[in-house]
Amino acid sequence: MTALATGWAGPARIRAHSRRLGDLIRQPVLVLSWIVVLIVIGWALFPSVFTDHSPFAGDTTASFVPPSAEHWFGTDRLGRDLFARSVYGARTTLTATLLAVLIAFGLGAVVGLSAGFAGGLVDTAIMRVVDVFLAIPSLLLAMVIVSVLGYSTNNIALAVGISSIASFARVMRAQVLTVVNQDYVRAAYGLGVGRLGVMVRHVVPNSLSSVIALAALEVGTGVLAVASLGFLGYGAPPPQPEWGLLVAEGRDYVAVHPWASILPGLALAVVVIATHRISTSLRKENR
Repeated sequence: MTALATGWAGPARIRAHSRRLGDLIRQPVLVLSWIVVLIVIGWALFPSVFTDHSPFAGDTTASFVPPSAEHWFGTDRLGRDLFARSVYGARTTLTATLLAVLIAFGLGAVVGLSAGFAGGLVDTAIMRVVDVFLAIPSLLLAMVIVSVLGYSTNNIALAVGISSIASFARVMRAQVLTVVNQDYVRAAYGLGVGRLGVMVRHVVPNSLSSVIALAALEVGTGVLAVASLGFLGYGAPPPQPEWGLLVAEGRDYVAVHPWASILPGLALAVVVIATHRISTSLRKENR
């Protein structure tokens, strides 16, 4: 019987993967979102594969050239290729975003786990602090933190991460409160497993699914937050390519040369929409 069951495990797994692949194919928007995300990851990892132009070198005689086969996004006031600057800027923006999400995920999960598992006055005290952070607009809080730490991409990542901790803490606490009341947790206590063992073996693994889905959602939100701070001048200084800075550099010329700001902004919007669509799919699968 064991051999028979083992023999059928392979085909069953293949059928499950086939169904999942079929569901994916029937959602063209989701497929397109994954393609967009993979392309942008390629931009960040291998920018020279996607463009032959330098993001820094310009030609003042080619200032504000409109989009063409040579310059897909046109050029800026210094004659620099905007598509190349968008491609190379992906590394700066995505690195800051991923660092911010990791900070928010790690610290938020610890705070939420501590509140939900400890309960009582500890839970009340922690969540009141979390409520204070949730009451402050995250972008405003990030701006205050960057102003204190100084203007740089790394400080933007830290600021965006700290401003997002409260959201992760709240979701993690809710999951922990659900898990600690399950029968298998009570059974573990009945078998003599200590609180630390219950937390490590049962509570943490079964509480992370919704937090991971939130992390996927926060990637899009983080990209937008990092770009917003870069647009306001809190991020990487010129001539470093960064998506928010690219939009800011072209805003004074929108009436005459709209592509200088609109096309980098459109690329940013497409990436944010794609990541949100993927995160929505992940959250549905975790329900």
